[in-house]
Amino acid sequence: MSTAPLIALTWSDPVTGRQGHLVIDRLVRGVCSGGLRMREGCTSAEVAGLARGMTMKEALHYDPNSRYVPLGGAKGGIDCDPRAPEAYGVLVRFLRAMRPYVERFWTTGEDLGLTQDLVDRAAAEAGLVSSIQAVYPLLDDEEQARRRLGDAFAVEVDGIGLDELAGGCGVAESVLVALERAGRPYPGTRVSVQGFGTMGGATARFLARAGLTVVAVADVRGTITNPDGLDVEALLAARDGHGTVDRAALRPGDREEPGDAWLAADAEVLVPAAVSYAIDAGNQAGITARWIVEAANMPVLPDAEELLAARGVTVLPDVVVNSATNAWWWWTLFGDIGADPDEAFAHIRTAMRALVGRVLDRAEADGSGPRAAAHALVEERLPEIAERYGWY
Repeated sequence: MSTAPLIALTWSDPVTGRQGHLVIDRLVRGVCSGGLRMREGCTSAEVAGLARGMTMKEALHYDPNSRYVPLGGAKGGIDCDPRAPEAYGVLVRFLRAMRPYVERFWTTGEDLGLTQDLVDRAAAEAGLVSSIQAVYPLLDDEEQARRRLGDAFAVEVDGIGLDELAGGCGVAESVLVALERAGRPYPGTRVSVQGFGTMGGATARFLARAGLTVVAVADVRGTITNPDGLDVEALLAARDGHGTVDRAALRPGDREEPGDAWLAADAEVLVPAAVSYAIDAGNQAGITARWIVEAANMPVLPDAEELLAARGVTVLPDVVVNSATNAWWWWTLFGDIGADPDEAFAHIRTAMRALVGRVLDRAEADGSGPRAAAHALVEERLPEIAERYGWY
């Protein structure tokens, strides 16, 4: 797989001087897919890495028998604190500047720091029909497909939107597959989650409902811990729009600890579900967990992963673990599933079990780690996709 992206550009906001980045790693049938993030310190190199990851996620979900045809990989990123007063204006101006790409090539949606509602509102203000309009020409029946996706976004499950739960369902299923293959029962398995927004919150819900014990949750204010288990539903109900928990909802047994306490929590499973580069060669030494499951994009640095592997800690990679968010959009839009939560969760679980199983089987056969195995599968699939649809 080529290391150079197809297109990489940087934009400077004429009002604030903030910078935004768009990287298109690959096109399939002229279209690519990848979310838009907003965070202080976002760089072009970070966005390029995320775009490459999207190429891999799309390839890993390629099924020649499904209606959903994988797209190319891309990513957008804006260097701005999403809580800053100027953030929304920066977002609108970025999307206005990127309008030719969104209209023709780049389908995008929420990522770190942004919600889909906010992206949709800003896209409309920027003059766009939709943040995913570039894919419309590939649909058999655009009107029906858009209605199906709109209906799916209107579905709520116990107070949380189906679109916010899809990715977490995939992350949780990845955890469960890893536990089953190791012969580890769900009850008694403890989980620590960094980030309690869309992905982290949904993952915590699905794991708690599967019988695991969530003992730590970290947000921007710190880490909430309880060795006997946190009340995940109560914490979910007490979140604000950025995933910060109102501490008034804590129970007597819950404790507040520093922000990095989630790393060294007494848990078998760590789920980094917030920022990239969260685990480095230094702080990995405090981790006692057996599995790290990358719900966030690029949370474990390569040198840290080597050190963790040497200690027997398995890292399940982001390109596999968090890929259900993207895939759910396209399964729904292309018509592989309808706007029904039971159908969506069943499809996600089946697909993720198969994918995680293939990756772990390949890792075992190759004597490699899960990330190398996922990369190997991508290298095999990209030429197959290119042969069928061309390189662009």
